[in-house]
This record gives sequence, C-alpha cells and structure tokens, in this order.
Amino acid sequence: MTQLHTVQVLGGGSAGSSAHVRSLAAGLVARGVRVTVCAPAELDHDYDFVATGARFVPVPRRGDPVAIGALRGACAGADVVHAHGLHASVRAGLALGQQRVPLVVTWHTRTHAEGARGRLLRLMERRTVRAAAVVLGTSSELVDRARRRGARDARLGPVSFPAPRGGVAESEAGKARAELGVMDRPLLVAVGALEPHRGYRTLLDASRLWLRHDPVPLVAVAGEGPQRPVLQRRIDLEGLPVQLLGRRADVTSLIAAADVAVLPSRWEARSPLAQEALRLGVPLVATAVGGVPELVGDAAELIPYGDADALAGAVTALLGDPGRRAALAAAGRMQATTWPTEDETIAQVLSVYDELCAGPRRPRTA
Repeated sequence: MTQLHTVQVLGGGSAGSSAHVRSLAAGLVARGVRVTVCAPAELDHDYDFVATGARFVPVPRRGDPVAIGALRGACAGADVVHAHGLHASVRAGLALGQQRVPLVVTWHTRTHAEGARGRLLRLMERRTVRAAAVVLGTSSELVDRARRRGARDARLGPVSFPAPRGGVAESEAGKARAELGVMDRPLLVAVGALEPHRGYRTLLDASRLWLRHDPVPLVAVAGEGPQRPVLQRRIDLEGLPVQLLGRRADVTSLIAAADVAVLPSRWEARSPLAQEALRLGVPLVATAVGGVPELVGDAAELIPYGDADALAGAVTALLGDPGRRAALAAAGRMQATTWPTEDETIAQVLSVYDELCAGPRRPRTA
C-alpha cells in the first residue's frame, strides 16, 4: 500500500475557505496523507500551509496558460485533487484535462453577479460540478444548488472554522476596546471583505439611526476591499460612527471585545464571523440568508437582508437588554457544540478520498 497524495487548490477565496484548507492540510498530514497546497503566494504568508507539513506550490490567481501549467505540474501523480471555490474548481478542471484523477469540489459560498456575468458564472458552475466526482456543499442550500446544476454526487460537507487555541484572554479584548477608544460606549463589530454583497451600505444606513443612541455605538469593520473608497466617503460626509479597520490579525480579539457582532450580508454559508461570535458568547444580529439560519439556530437575532430599520432596531434592543444579551451568549455557546469538530470534518473528507481511491492506495494512519 502506498501513501495517498492529495492536492488542495485555492484560487484566492475567502478567509473561511483558506482557514479550512489549513486545518484540513494539518489533519491529513497527521493521518499520514501527503498534501500539496496550490494557492496564490500571499495566502501561504497569511496561513503558513508549510507549517502543517504540506508542500506548498504558489500558483498565480490568474487563469492563463502559465498558471494552469503550474497547477498541472503540481497535480501530476496526485490521487485526489480537491478544489475549494468556483474559480479554483475551474482551474483544477483545466489542469487535470483528461487525466483520470478524481476531482472533489467544495463550495464554501456563492458568487453573486447579474446579466452576462451571472450567466457566465452559472455556466462555470455547471461545468465544474459535472466534472467533479463529488461536490461538498457547506450548507444545504449549496448542496441543492449543485444538484440543480447537474452534480452527479452532491453532499453536505459543513466545515469547522478552527476555534482559537486556549480562547481569548480578557486582556486581549480589553486592549482591542482601548485601542478603538470605546471603554465607555458600545462596540459593534462586523468582519468581511468590503464588497457589495456584504451589506455594508445597509450597515451604514443603520449606523445613522444609532446616532440617536446615548452613548453612540462605534461600528468597527475589519476587512479590506474595493468598496473602501465609497464607504469611507460616505462615513466622512455623513459623520457616521463607523471605523474601517482594514485587514486585522486580531479579528478574534475584536469579536470578543464586541457588545454585539453584526452580519448584514446578502448571502452566507457558514460565516466565520457567526461561528466566532457564538463560540465566544457574543450576541449576534445577522441576516436570515443562505446557511445562516441553519448554522445559528435560535442563538442569534435574525433580520431580513437590506432592512436598515430592522438591523438598527435589533441592535438597539440588545444594547438595552442585558438579560437578552446574556441569554444569546449562553445559547450561542450551546449551539457551537452542535457543529462538527475539526476532527469530524477531516474524517468526513478522508472518507470521501478513501471511497474515490478504493483499491491499492490507502491513507496510512498516524
């Protein structure tokens, strides 16, 4: 029996998919699987895939022949190729060509677009799921979407967002509050790239309503993206109580420091912010979209997408009701115990690999 070799392909992707691949690589290596991670070079800087024991091959984000050639070389001799996200799946399919190597695809989220770009994305979805031996969706909605696009085998594959080792010290949360100057006022935290589907326009609309609150809450947004200039211009013009913090290495501490976490997105599957907030016992107000209701159950306040009045009202009510905040904190921690652990997630993925590679090649146990 020989050692199983899997190639994990990232095309850039979200923080959730990158963190999942790092967790998966570490768990597979510990179980005797040889792992190669193919991703843009900057992701290894952020997630240190090499430290897991995996081999790292930098592959540019672009989809030109040079990038596809680099990916094809990395996949040579692999037993299973596992692509995370739509664009990574397209590139992995092109790199594999006619090779008889099983392709596993995980859909972590949906890509939003209208018109011609929307039609192109749907075409890409159909081609990738039909080329895949197995499609894993991180929410039931994504599984259904893959089946509608023609997937031969689509399964629920909820991923575990790695919990912080040892939790978060109170001093770290206090330091985050002090840095933001909110020792005597409420702190609301949102996390995610500054992109249209994240719902930040609605968040700014709600923040204008929070100006009536005494003291006025500070809204801190951790993330970077193309909408920063537009959002910052509006914050400055309207005097909104919002700080765009950019990329942060201390996101967990920021969430732990929050009085309320806010998730105003148009769509989410297994939101890292929602998982972090519930694990840490931070009350969450989130839009009832995608996989969010399935993820949080009754442990968060759910509101319609795009409704600034509902968002502002839910947060204001929580800030004025310590008992409700305490109840949500307890419910969040309890809900988090129902999610799959990292070990369970790795075991499920490994069972898929084992199924696809049944025969002489089997992963060795550590």
